Amino acid sequence: MIRKLTEKDFDEAINVICSSFMTVAKEFNITQENAPMFTAYATDMNRLRTWMFEQHRPMYGYFVDGRMAGYYNLMIKGEECELGSLSVLPEYRHSGIGGELLKDSLSQAAEHGCKVMKLSIVEENKVLRKWYEAYGFTHTGTMKFDFFPFTCGYLEKKI
Repeated sequence: MIRKLTEKDFDEAINVICSSFMTVAKEFNITQENAPMFTAYATDMNRLRTWMFEQHRPMYGYFVDGRMAGYYNLMIKGEECELGSLSVLPEYRHSGIGGELLKDSLSQAAEHGCKVMKLSIVEENKVLRKWYEAYGFTHTGTMKFDFFPFTCGYLEKKI
């Protein structure tokens, strides 16, 4: 079941996001020392409060037997939106939860008037890039930042 989150859900959401992104960090040798602002290390109560209360990002969780197993948020900017922190706990992966969250995010974005959804990934994560492309996303470019030891890849999809 997917539902909109409230501040009461933040502890669980932080766990889902950090645990999920930590597997990416380990796979691509992203550490707290070489990338302290990477999602696995920088997601905390303050960040979620900023997303919800300052940036007004709606947040959604996927629940299995009352436990949050997946998460995403949307940054809505007029007719464009950015999918943020789509994540699934490692023990729930490969069960369709990520696809359900992605489909829900597209539906929610459309309801908010968005015509294009954008997102960013660790470009070196070819498996994730192919997964998004299988859902109709198009790779639009890359950018290298000094504060990350990886390249950021960008994808988008018309809604």
